[in-house]
Amino acid sequence: MEYQTIKGEKVPSLGLGTYRLTGQTCVRAVERALSMGYRHIDTAQMYDNEAEVGRGVEGAGVERAEIFLTTKVWPSDFARDRVLKKTRESLKKLLTDYVDLLLMHWPSEGVPMGETLGAMRQLQEEGGVLHIGVSNFSPSLVEEASGHAEIFCNQVQYHPYRSQDALVEQAGQMDYLLTAYTPLSRGGVQGDATLKEIGETHGKTEAQVALRWLVQQERVSAIPKATSEEHLAENLDVFDFELSGEEMERVSSLSR
Repeated sequence: MEYQTIKGEKVPSLGLGTYRLTGQTCVRAVERALSMGYRHIDTAQMYDNEAEVGRGVEGAGVERAEIFLTTKVWPSDFARDRVLKKTRESLKKLLTDYVDLLLMHWPSEGVPMGETLGAMRQLQEEGGVLHIGVSNFSPSLVEEASGHAEIFCNQVQYHPYRSQDALVEQAGQMDYLLTAYTPLSRGGVQGDATLKEIGETHGKTEAQVALRWLVQQERVSAIPKATSEEHLAENLDVFDFELSGEEMERVSSLSR
């Protein structure tokens, strides 16, 4: 596993996304991923699977300190009291005393940003949250958020077909983590001629090239969703090769 260093903290470059994973499928996927070497797990209050994620983490028998665990607060819970209540419930469901990262799931105009981030800072002071971040925020909104809390991460949709140049640049300037969800464009990278050609050079699949392209960028992590042992293993197997500068450019040029 490779790591990104953000504000002095090491974060595994590759994690497991759990959106739409439920029940035993979710428990097993988390357990399986951790037993295979994953150390970064991403969930959210809205996914309604935190209890299953918690059981998976517990069942894997990996030291909690070794795992980077993220959850998110949904906009309908951005009022101060709701942030505190829902996140304390998250900790109980996740069977943990703290999450490594708590995110605002989407921007919202319903509640002042300072109120939501202030409540998240309170949780941070209590020790229930180590780092605070946002998700689906534009550069200007990240800028605004950073006036209320130290922003550790912005989680956005990022894959070869969706450029995030402005955020990548800002992440470098502000030293935050840019976490890529749907990094394989919901399977859309499968059969891509450019990715296939680059992959053949390295003995890798299109998906592996797409993931490598992401994690090879500074301050970028990727959280593909997978449940089968085969896909979990394939996604994890991206740390034994490197893309050349020219190959990185070729993948970047796919963005539409």
